[in-house]
Amino acid sequence: MAAKEAKLVTFAWEGKDKSGNKSKGKIESESIAFAKAQLRKQGIIPSKVTKQRASMFSSSGKKTTPLDIAVFTRQLATMMKAGVPMVQAFDIVAGGVEKDSLKKMIIDIKNDVSSGSNLAASLRKFPIFFDDLFCNLVHAGEQSGALETMLDRIATYKEKTEELKAKIKKAMTYPIAVIIVGIIVSAILLIKVVPQFESIFKGFGADLPAFTKFVITLSEYAQAYWFIALGVIVASGFLIRATHRKSEGFRDGVDKFSLKLPVIGQILHKAAIARFARTLATTFAAGVPLVNALESAAGASGNVIYRTAILQVKNGVSTGQSLQNATRMTGVFPNMAVQMIAIGEEAGSLDEMLDKVASFYENEVDNAVDSLTSLMEPFIMAVLGVLVGGLVIAMYLPIFKLGAVV
Repeated sequence: MAAKEAKLVTFAWEGKDKSGNKSKGKIESESIAFAKAQLRKQGIIPSKVTKQRASMFSSSGKKTTPLDIAVFTRQLATMMKAGVPMVQAFDIVAGGVEKDSLKKMIIDIKNDVSSGSNLAASLRKFPIFFDDLFCNLVHAGEQSGALETMLDRIATYKEKTEELKAKIKKAMTYPIAVIIVGIIVSAILLIKVVPQFESIFKGFGADLPAFTKFVITLSEYAQAYWFIALGVIVASGFLIRATHRKSEGFRDGVDKFSLKLPVIGQILHKAAIARFARTLATTFAAGVPLVNALESAAGASGNVIYRTAILQVKNGVSTGQSLQNATRMTGVFPNMAVQMIAIGEEAGSLDEMLDKVASFYENEVDNAVDSLTSLMEPFIMAVLGVLVGGLVIAMYLPIFKLGAVV
């Protein structure tokens, strides 16, 4: 049975380099003795080597995110384009990583490559972080002898994809935040503020306005059943999340409904077109056959409507249709995108035109999100004004009525 691999620990060191200059840094090793030996091999005479303790605010324990993979890909591409050997590039990239999970993965990939495995096969051992599209593109780069160029394209693709995801998340989060803030403010007023006024009104001995009675009744229900309402909201959130994860039909329904939402629906439409064009441009430029590239684009579209349409395009292209005719027949893609594809096909520069389509719609998403943010600011003020103002008016109506009688 193979020996268990020793756990690497981060050590902070101080010492002198070959020129006698003082220097310091960090190194990963199995022990202090091994760390000192590694430093001496690098021409450094260590004077102090200490184990680095993780800060409670450090990111070393956090999970690896898709953005981390995008940054890792960009760093690896930059190193290899600069002529740094792959194994050494992995060491350099791993040395600058703070997250333990990501660092361990990079070291595992490096060890696998060092033992003779190709990069694509090594990446396939981590399917959570490197999907089939990523691995297939790396494999194509290795087969063509242009791995550095391919990694650069993949890095650009990942960066653009994550940037687009962040914009969509921003667009979706803002309205939800408004609703949550409105609910919290209303709950605080109903549970804490309205009861104070209610006790004052009991001493009036006069009939209260209907609106005030309604708010007081609402406050009584909120005080009595707030924990039930909170439990229902939390349980509903978990149920929706679990159903979304397990039910494909539910996910498809959410996709269709989201495209019909005002303002946000248009952002999602443009984002899906941008993802389609970006994925197709990257895969087609890598030498992947158009039919296979369309299949990858369908998987990356992020919405069932566009996924179905792209698969329809793939079937059309498989039977001999041109890409422009196949996309036009779906009735999903805008005329501008179809025309750009037509120009690319006729000029023999389809990947370049698709790249321009992707950039155009990514900018459209960016502008739409900025516009949504500008529109939501007065909307937030209006919502909070109506909620808070309505409750305040309800509480002061009896006082106004009493003043009028006097």
